[in-house]
Amino acid sequence: MVFSSPVFLFFYLPASLAVYYAAPRRWRNLALLLLSLLFYGWGERLYVLIMVLSTAIDYVHGALVEKYRADDRKARRFVAQSVVFNLLLLGFFKYYDFLAANLSLIPGVSLPVLNVHLPIGISFFTFQTMSYTIDVYRGDAPVQRSVISFGTFVTMFPQLIAGPIVKYKQVAAELEDRSVTAQDFAAGALRFTVGLAKKVLLANSIGGLWETELAAQSAGTLTAFGGWLGLAAFSFQIYFDFSGYSDMAVGLGRMFGFTFPENFDYPYTARSVTEFWRRWHMSLTGWFREYLYIPLGGNRGGTARTLRNILIVWLCTGVWHGASWNFILWGLYYAGWLILEKYVLRGLLERTPSPVKHAYTLAVTAVGWGLFAIEDLGRCGAYLRTCFGGGALWSAADGYQLRSFALTLVILTLASTAAVPRRWAAADARFRRAAAPVLMLAALALCTAYLVDNSYNPFLYFRF
Repeated sequence: MVFSSPVFLFFYLPASLAVYYAAPRRWRNLALLLLSLLFYGWGERLYVLIMVLSTAIDYVHGALVEKYRADDRKARRFVAQSVVFNLLLLGFFKYYDFLAANLSLIPGVSLPVLNVHLPIGISFFTFQTMSYTIDVYRGDAPVQRSVISFGTFVTMFPQLIAGPIVKYKQVAAELEDRSVTAQDFAAGALRFTVGLAKKVLLANSIGGLWETELAAQSAGTLTAFGGWLGLAAFSFQIYFDFSGYSDMAVGLGRMFGFTFPENFDYPYTARSVTEFWRRWHMSLTGWFREYLYIPLGGNRGGTARTLRNILIVWLCTGVWHGASWNFILWGLYYAGWLILEKYVLRGLLERTPSPVKHAYTLAVTAVGWGLFAIEDLGRCGAYLRTCFGGGALWSAADGYQLRSFALTLVILTLASTAAVPRRWAAADARFRRAAAPVLMLAALALCTAYLVDNSYNPFLYFRF
């Protein structure tokens, strides 16, 4: 079940809201917990028990940290146990088969490949529960006395599957007391609809171009122009897919009374790779900065230590995304660019005109998406070689694809900037109140028509 399925849109979501608001205020956390477990269990069945186990262990460890706060040694031990458990849980389900397959290449080493099923969203909910015990130990968040409320925090279906990653301290007060005004609910519904349209009408519409260029590579007909056109298509697809999901999650959260953190800030308007990562998947980069980079020492302690910390964080970022060598290479690729910008290119970038900086950033990120999207390193290398002149430059098929997707690409370019939201915010308030319901109904109708007529409806981040 996904947010863009007709079953979710027209049955599960309305029923969930009806059940939630029908429940007395003191029972709403329990109602949301049960609704979330049903949502997750619908897709995962037995594996919902893994999430329940993770929730229970971190709830207990948070209580133990609070109980033994005066004994720092014991408190740190319980934090360490929580972190190790979460990493082992994530490591087994996400990385065991990858490690087994690679270790078996070593003579004399043999581990069975178990074909372990990867529970949806495990990377997200393990990070959330892990941060809870750390924040309780640091004194940044109050301990949660109610297992129901803590379970609600971990399992909230609006952001359970693909984030944004919500830290407990960000919603601790709302778990205890929250209210939703008519304006809040309407704003949340509008945000959800915008996200749905971004995912269904924009991300899905450009995904076909990326698939076409991958097919051209398989057929040996990919050109340099076609390669870059494909990278541009995937860049747009993953942005509107993932940011669309985040918008839906933020909107749903608001409809249930929660304020989730923003996850994107128009990353394709960035003028450096460093700025890009301040704008892309902000909840993940913020998590790694707060719980890994800063504890390692951050940029304190000299250049060598800073370089080490950047490499560790981005290696972990790559590994977090998936158990495959291309993700490791992708993480190291960005570590390299961030180090270059910090120590080599900073002065040059400051003197470079903004359009050139913008073009440079888009080129670097497009190549990065190639590394991210094509898991087979041989095929990935061949694709990128073609982009940089390792084959024909142009073909008649490229002209056809460009003409076919020209309008879509223009719309996607405009939609990836803040131009439309700024115009909407500047419009007369009475116009916005009148237009919003009409636009929402039109978007829902178009999305429904697309979903009924098309079977192509991937969610790119569900595998993480």
